[in-house]
Amino acid sequence: MISTGDEPLQLDSSRGRWVLTVTILGSVIALLEATVVNVSLPAIGRHLDADLGDLQWVITGYLITLASLILLGGSLGDRLGRRRIFEVGVIWFTVASLACAVAPTIELLIVARVVQGIGGALLTPGSLAIIEASFRREDRARAIGTWSALGGIAAAVGPLLGGWLVDAVSWRAIFLLNLPIGVLIVWASRRYVPESRDPDEAGRLDVWGSVLVTAGLAGGTFALIQAPERGGTSPLVLASAVVAISSLVGFVVLERRMAHPMLPLELFRSRQFTGANLVTFVVYAALSGVFFLLAVFLQISLGYSAIESGAASLPVTVLMLALSSRMGALAQRIGPRLPLTIGPVLIAGGTLLMRGIDIGDSYWTSVLPAVVVFGLGLSLVVAPVTATVLAAADDRHAGIASGVNNAVARTAGLLAVAALPLVAGLASSDYEDPELLAEAFDTAMLVMAALAAAGGVLAFATIRRALLEETGGDEPTTPPHHCAVAGTPLHARSRQAAGRAAQVAATSQGGEPVSWEDPGAGPR
Repeated sequence: MISTGDEPLQLDSSRGRWVLTVTILGSVIALLEATVVNVSLPAIGRHLDADLGDLQWVITGYLITLASLILLGGSLGDRLGRRRIFEVGVIWFTVASLACAVAPTIELLIVARVVQGIGGALLTPGSLAIIEASFRREDRARAIGTWSALGGIAAAVGPLLGGWLVDAVSWRAIFLLNLPIGVLIVWASRRYVPESRDPDEAGRLDVWGSVLVTAGLAGGTFALIQAPERGGTSPLVLASAVVAISSLVGFVVLERRMAHPMLPLELFRSRQFTGANLVTFVVYAALSGVFFLLAVFLQISLGYSAIESGAASLPVTVLMLALSSRMGALAQRIGPRLPLTIGPVLIAGGTLLMRGIDIGDSYWTSVLPAVVVFGLGLSLVVAPVTATVLAAADDRHAGIASGVNNAVARTAGLLAVAALPLVAGLASSDYEDPELLAEAFDTAMLVMAALAAAGGVLAFATIRRALLEETGGDEPTTPPHHCAVAGTPLHARSRQAAGRAAQVAATSQGGEPVSWEDPGAGPR
């Protein structure tokens, strides 16, 4: 992590505060887009005459490019300059946000969201990387803690802010909000942020790997979304499925042969690494499916306003704020196996309670208990699963391991949103019918509960209790800091890096700020 000719910054200096502000705002605009759009889906559907399949594409179009290109975005920053790629990403993201805001049709909105995801993949790796490269060593922990907390607050207020904007102004305002923030970020970045790059980054960029994984995710998403309307035997659906399978197989073959692959397959030789990523996949699929359909269900079937829908899941955020750091510390003391077994089971329990929400029910007696149990389970999972992934990889692969775990979480969310109406039996034209949507919601929550429970079973079967304590020596492992959205390799230089990396990752994956503990402070 080399700065090009600049001395490391002090956090308390004027320039240091500006650098931190730039990185926080960069992560905030990406986090807001991940939290406010779900709340606006019913309004988008009404104003643009969109069916459920169209609304799925509003979410999945963004996730396809974000999930498939984030590793490439991080690599570009390491080679060409992190500030440069960060600024390109912010400009790209901001212009795409304007295109989203003014889109006259649902088709153009979907295209703009796909383009917006490319910008997100370019800007998010640079946010945390710039902090690590710019600040002196003794200030990095405090800078990352501030970045983590304020980013989590943005994620927490996102649904409320989005709901208020939809009710008071328009769904278009949630995209217009990015414009002044983007302009401020670019101005401040050019003026205050030092450039940095990794002089050791070598080898050819894995561009074809990015192309293949993007084609695979796009083809699979198209097949899943179109299958309910066209039928599983439709030539177009079948062709999309073939493209998806062949592209993903081609991606694996390519990665095996490349000297510098985007995804080193040797990582998956570790049973712990594979197991932790399988847990991530099923749990985050359940998480994404629940939040995608819950916001729509509350507004259409229960008659909530957009802001009421956004506020309904606020207890999840409160629980994450209160408990995530404690759960990370607990996993350091007792190992991750128990939290990662119990947490998904609690998520499944909360999801099953959501099946009991009926039209006309009170929030306090039906919705609140479900989201509280759900939030308790999520608090047990987020930090321990990230720490497990990092601990299961050797030091030289820790950065890419964190990026892989993030990509797994994003891909799980993408496929869950794409497949949920299909598995729930909800046709695109039926989502505006409160009764039909309620029936489909009941089925969908049963499937999501089964997925979450499967995560607990997988954790029990594959995660060793003492994994986080097995560091191979007298010192704990020090995987790099990373942001789960970005997956950027950031070289760790302190004893506290492992715990800090896991907690920072929890912020991005779960959208909640958490503090970090020294992993060497507990029993060894």
